[in-house]
Amino acid sequence: MKCQECQKRPATLHLKHVINGQKREHHVCEVCAKEKGYVSSPDEGYSLHHLLTGLFNFDSVPIESQGQGSNHLQSSRDLQCDKCGLTFSQFKRSGKFGCAQCYETFSSRLDPILRRVHSGNTKHHGKIPKRRGGHLHMKKQLASYKAELKALIEQEAFEEAAVLRDKIKQVEQGIRDQEAGDDA
Repeated sequence: MKCQECQKRPATLHLKHVINGQKREHHVCEVCAKEKGYVSSPDEGYSLHHLLTGLFNFDSVPIESQGQGSNHLQSSRDLQCDKCGLTFSQFKRSGKFGCAQCYETFSSRLDPILRRVHSGNTKHHGKIPKRRGGHLHMKKQLASYKAELKALIEQEAFEEAAVLRDKIKQVEQGIRDQEAGDDA
């Protein structure tokens, strides 16, 4: 679809106006949108970052007292990274961190955002390929069993722990068998 203003460039901005129940659509290119003032600033368009900022409401994240001393500086409204000096408001504008330390510095404000974006999940566990993932599935199951065994021992549920210990031995044997089969 071509721009309705210049009839030269492809339309990238599609506006819909509903006035008194009548709908009008207007399709313009980026250059004409800047000239007509449809975009907030002539230097920048409407980015994905702007969309996410509004959608996930960065400003509504509560300010929490960090209590971690030298790793965090907190003014009345803004946190600042000790390593690179980036403030949280600068991060909100750019959508990019200045260094790896920023993740830790802003973690209290990022967790609520990540929970909303990822349906409550804040840890990435990865995916296991279906074809060659049998070995990885077994290792993941083994780690899960070992963590469960540790919890059962702490709870002094020794009968259940013994059953789980036997399952761990079976999985370990399966891993050894699979590794032996891969080597042959």
